[in-house]
Amino acid sequence: MARATYHHGDLGPALIAAARRLVERAGPSGATVRAIAREADVTPAAPYHHFANRDAILASLATDGFAELGAAMQRAADRAPTGQALRRLQGAGVAYVRFAVRNPGLFRLMFSGMLTDRSTYPDLQQSATEAFRVLQHLLGDARDTDRGALPHPAALAAWSTVHGLAMLLIEGRLGEPPSERRAIRMARDVTRVLGVGLRTFAGSPSS
Repeated sequence: MARATYHHGDLGPALIAAARRLVERAGPSGATVRAIAREADVTPAAPYHHFANRDAILASLATDGFAELGAAMQRAADRAPTGQALRRLQGAGVAYVRFAVRNPGLFRLMFSGMLTDRSTYPDLQQSATEAFRVLQHLLGDARDTDRGALPHPAALAAWSTVHGLAMLLIEGRLGEPPSERRAIRMARDVTRVLGVGLRTFAGSPSS
């Protein structure tokens, strides 16, 4: 069978798309360079014209994933009425869980130990930071975590809550398979409880 042909500028995106399909089918560990090349219908050597190794391909894919996640959260927050901070936060939280359920393989890759040294991939680090900043800004926390500031407890609690629910769902700990409708319903319930806790936290005196 003839190999697919790509213009030089098209091969990189084609390899990322192939890696994404593999990650969803076989998990991050199944996305080897050879498997990615086969999925993209190019020679085994072709990926090395664009990427140094498999980790570089997966880092690029994870970078795109964080950008998609942050954009989805922001769009959902913006659909809520202006001035209703908790509704905006709830929308972002539901979007976070929906993204995970729709893209479980990609979501696992984004938070896996395969790419722990993000300093090697500054674009990935920046993309992940910007996704988290959506939650920070919704909670009025403008501190720059890139510069070593710890996240505000409210932002950390919000992230931990939606991330924990997302992982429980995609790992089948709350019933399998997780339908998107069920996941959204659970995300709304959990973020509603989170909102009650955040109101209490905001009204408590500083320790």
